[in-house]
Amino acid sequence: MNYTHNFNATMSDEDIFKSIEKEKESIGYYNLVHQDTSVYKEYAKTVKQKNIVVIGIGGSTLGTYAIYKFLKHSKDLTKKLYFLESTDPIELKSKINSIDLEDSLFIVISKSGTTVETVSIFKYINSLIKCDKNNTVIVTEHDSKLNIYAKVNGIKTFEIPKNVGGRFSVFSAVGLLPLCIVGIDIDELLAGTKDVYNSFFNKKDDYIKILNKARFFAEYKNKFNINVVFSYSSRLEGFNKWYIQLWGESLGKIDINSTKQGLTPVGIIGPIDQHSFLQLIIEGRRDKTITVIKVEDFDNHLKIPSITLDGLEELDYLDGLEFSSLINKQADATIESINNLNDIPCDVITIDGVFEKSIARLMYEYELLTSVVARFIYIDAYDQPGVEAGKIILKEKLKSSR
Repeated sequence: MNYTHNFNATMSDEDIFKSIEKEKESIGYYNLVHQDTSVYKEYAKTVKQKNIVVIGIGGSTLGTYAIYKFLKHSKDLTKKLYFLESTDPIELKSKINSIDLEDSLFIVISKSGTTVETVSIFKYINSLIKCDKNNTVIVTEHDSKLNIYAKVNGIKTFEIPKNVGGRFSVFSAVGLLPLCIVGIDIDELLAGTKDVYNSFFNKKDDYIKILNKARFFAEYKNKFNINVVFSYSSRLEGFNKWYIQLWGESLGKIDINSTKQGLTPVGIIGPIDQHSFLQLIIEGRRDKTITVIKVEDFDNHLKIPSITLDGLEELDYLDGLEFSSLINKQADATIESINNLNDIPCDVITIDGVFEKSIARLMYEYELLTSVVARFIYIDAYDQPGVEAGKIILKEKLKSSR
């Protein structure tokens, strides 16, 4: 008896793992952990400007901003990093007015080389100051139109590999170049990614954690289709934004059975959003998973002063408490209140401190988690036809309006 089928049953962990190992052969972000960083460090030594201005959008900026936002207050950085992303004229002009353009290096980042927002902002910068090989560097694919522009004008370029998608590109030249220039240790960043890589592909702790979490998201995707990251540190605001793009653009797809799939990412900050979104979590519909992210060591010992305010004496138990301890106790109270209900899926990630390895570990873990979830639900995590459709319409409208 012969038997054939096209059923797409939930795959075993071993099948998923084998498919991810196979994927490493064609998807480039996995192997960025092994790259040589000397080219970035050598170039960084030549940069004299005090202001590093990244011109890009989406995957070209979000990951870099996430790392910079997390680390900048704990590092003695001699250069400032700015991001020009939005075509909102008010925001654009406000940001540019705060930057000394004469003492700036412009890093223009576009994988395709034709990103409308990026080219528009670059054009505007060129109207204000001459952008040339002395103050501009370009990060793009080797055969893009932006790369051709760079060659014609003798401008230094760094390559984004074709098999590294924009939202997975933070540990390529996209992120490593600007971060290295401002003084962040990119070798430590890659060391963090390598820790997760080795743990996952050697089937250690990260393998177990990522496979279990991904399987839950896939098997309960119709019930818990909103995934909330509740970060208890304002330093993780950039990570939240990066996660939203990574999760939304990778997992909102049509699967091999032509069924629309999608897990909705939400990123919120504690304790601020305890006073808004937490109410929805606790008493709202049971359609959300919660991941609480804590920072164990904030590298800051600011304390609540021991002073008594008339009428507020009953709150004197706060006196002498470090703010970092307060925020972690707030996180613990939120976690306990959620767990006491017994019907809201919740996990907790605790970052050991404000270090390069810490944020890199977190981000690389989320990249792997995204890839594994995509495998479970039979979609391609690396394309974005929905976004591309909008880009095509925009370009047609702009051309027809001329």
